[in-house]
Amino acid sequence: MATPPVAPSQAAAGGNFEAPPPPAMQPPGTDMTGICFRDQLWLNTYPLDRNLIFDYFALSPFYDWTCNNEKLRMQSIHPLDISQLSKMTGIEYMLSEVMEPHLFIIRKQKRDSAEKVTPMLAYYILDGSIYQAPQLCNVFAARV
Repeated sequence: MATPPVAPSQAAAGGNFEAPPPPAMQPPGTDMTGICFRDQLWLNTYPLDRNLIFDYFALSPFYDWTCNNEKLRMQSIHPLDISQLSKMTGIEYMLSEVMEPHLFIIRKQKRDSAEKVTPMLAYYILDGSIYQAPQLCNVFAARV
């Protein structure tokens, strides 16, 4: 029985250290308020703090791999560096509220200039579980 060919990246990494593929992207506008993401292996390995929370969030299906934060990560710059993000335009994530180690709120926003940002969505990480916060209009519609 022949063994299957090994991709060059797997061969170079010894076959065991290749990063997992990113989670399937949801189409824009998809309501993901019913989804909860939790990676217990990651949580057992790393602490939840303001320095590592974005790396954890990037594992979730809520993360947009085309965002400005990802461009910074590829340049080995901290993905939440506001001095760098403010020079860019497009979709970005900002750490908005922190109550370490239990609660973190991440805001997805569209940056048009250094001063102009438009909030889009909010996500909260509560004791390691990531949720999309419902939009205010949906909360009001449900209550009416």
